[in-house]
Amino acid sequence: MSAAAIPARRTRHRHLAGLGAFVALLGAAAAGLGVFARGNGSFVTVSSVRGEIYEMATSGVYANNALQVVAEGVGWDVFTLLVAAPAMLVATVVMARGSYRATLVVTGLFGYFAYLHLEYAVTWAFGPLFPAFVVLLAASVIGLIGSGSLLAAAGLVGRFDDRFPRRAWATLSLGMSALLFVMWTGRIVEALRATGAGQLHGHTTMTVQALDLGLVVPIAVVIAVAALRRRGAAEVAASAFVVTFAAMSAAIMAMMISSWIVTGIPAVEPIVIFGFAALASLAVGARMFRSLVPVPSERPTPEANRSIGRMDALALRGMGGGR
Repeated sequence: MSAAAIPARRTRHRHLAGLGAFVALLGAAAAGLGVFARGNGSFVTVSSVRGEIYEMATSGVYANNALQVVAEGVGWDVFTLLVAAPAMLVATVVMARGSYRATLVVTGLFGYFAYLHLEYAVTWAFGPLFPAFVVLLAASVIGLIGSGSLLAAAGLVGRFDDRFPRRAWATLSLGMSALLFVMWTGRIVEALRATGAGQLHGHTTMTVQALDLGLVVPIAVVIAVAALRRRGAAEVAASAFVVTFAAMSAAIMAMMISSWIVTGIPAVEPIVIFGFAALASLAVGARMFRSLVPVPSERPTPEANRSIGRMDALALRGMGGGR
């Protein structure tokens, strides 16, 4: 890397760190309103256009949503407010100094915030937080593109040594993808039956299932298989995606705990499954980051310094000859 390119790249790191901090702060603000401005818990029993009878929240920023959905969303908001947003802020501070590891973490958290606010924007009933969800979605997508560009500029191939846990990551990622496929296809089949309207919680379609089966599962499978086969930049993609994977798993666990507390309906099985997924992804992710090959120093090499010295000497001679 040329000496002139180093300051430009560091500037890009700082700009992207600023965007990450913006996403973290606005995301924390939106999540805080979801937790503390969720209303007084009042609800009415209503019937959807599909004839589904359900309890609908009548107050707070999540008014006009099914009480079950609000109960789950508050748990997700708590995780975002207390874990995801602070983690993003810390990672952006480190990334601003040019850290490759921190850039991977920020990329993964951009993925978390992008998915979260895509789901929120298209799932929640229209309300006061809709503009914030759209802004956060757009900023997170821009952040993903920017961080991907930074990682590519630093080099995607040969970034990890032989300790990279390809099989462990593939087993975890493909296993959870298969589990989601079974869970959601079963839910879809049940909802398609005449007695399955209760699966929709007042919505007209299954947005979460569409996003998971149409977006999350294909991405997870492609990255896992590519990493297993040592294809190109798959290791870099896996190291960023494992951050998203861990955050999403922990958020779903928090969501299920919140739903259990509010509704009184036990959710032991999903709490155990996604709790295990969160811990396992953290363990696998730690192994990935330990296998990262140290980034060569970006300071000019002695050869570069000598070249610069020769150029300076020639310039001085030229100036002297022009007198």
